[in-house]
Amino acid sequence: MIKHAVKSGLTAFALAAVIGGPSFAAAPLKIDDIVHSLPHSREEAATERAARHFYSFWNSGDAADLKAAIAPTFTDHTLPDGRPQGPDGPEFASKTFRAAVPDLSVEVRKMVLAGDYATVHMVFRGHFTGTFGQTRGTGKAIEFIATDLIKVTKGKVSDNWHIEDNLALLKQMGIVSTK
Repeated sequence: MIKHAVKSGLTAFALAAVIGGPSFAAAPLKIDDIVHSLPHSREEAATERAARHFYSFWNSGDAADLKAAIAPTFTDHTLPDGRPQGPDGPEFASKTFRAAVPDLSVEVRKMVLAGDYATVHMVFRGHFTGTFGQTRGTGKAIEFIATDLIKVTKGKVSDNWHIEDNLALLKQMGIVSTK
């Protein structure tokens, strides 16, 4: 049962955009630190714009930010089971995860820009008040880290490699125990 809940939960974890927008007012995306390569180029400015839209989407679930950020050729190179490949994947993931954590927010701790690449380290936060797989939330606060490497092509996020601390998340949700 836990294996099924974890698999379906992680599959759904493709953290996605809420169709029709979130049911709460999200705070603006907070970015603690941005590091640029020298010299700052037009290409890097486009990378930063696309990254800001992409992580504003994860912060708010606003599909307009995703549309502004993502290329029609988007490829998730670390695609979880069950998540659609392509530009529909992030929206599916956000919608699914926001069903479990409706007040999900993202804080970008560090964004390192180098030409058409950005490495982004962030913290996801919220309260598990919804449903994740077959597990119903109790309102417990969740907080976990994630790191992405994105590539921007023609001003849009075209590629993503990501890793999340899913063990910390699943422990906080009460889905797994390490005891």
